[in-house]
Amino acid sequence: MVATSDFRNGMVLRLDGELFSMSEFEHFKPGKGASVVRTKLKNVKTGAVIDRTFRSGDKVEDVRLERRKMQYLYRSDALFTFMDNETYEQYELDEGTVGGAVKYLKENDPCDVLVTENQAIGVELPIFVALEVIQTDPGVRGDTASGGSKPATVETGATVQVPLFVEQGDVLKIDTRTDTYVERV
Repeated sequence: MVATSDFRNGMVLRLDGELFSMSEFEHFKPGKGASVVRTKLKNVKTGAVIDRTFRSGDKVEDVRLERRKMQYLYRSDALFTFMDNETYEQYELDEGTVGGAVKYLKENDPCDVLVTENQAIGVELPIFVALEVIQTDPGVRGDTASGGSKPATVETGATVQVPLFVEQGDVLKIDTRTDTYVERV
């Protein structure tokens, strides 16, 4: 059990028999009465976001997460297959569980899969990934004075804003937290 004073972003709670990931929380003290904690919780299975208010001092069940090093193998329709690097056990996760990591998953890449009670609930990518540009418009001479950018599609299908000098075939280092170009590799 965890008290409202110990809330933090990213923690997983069990409410009404379902798992929720905390995306935001705010301690609030109204004019009179006890303080409360307002939260935004995302249902791990469905992805639905709910607002929930807790009284100060309330206790809720905290769920412990385990990060397992896994390798992304392949995609089959809406299922993504991962292999545990230690046990060689394979897990099939749906697109909702994989979440935003879909944009940067490349076959055979390592990642961390969040597991609780032998159930995978999410995927965390490395902070930086190196991906090849498969399509981008050519930069026009003279356009660099404004320091502009252009969209580029990388090999996983994601689109990232890049400087004008980036060309098709370049390998880019991309920050997966902010979806931004870092440098050419």
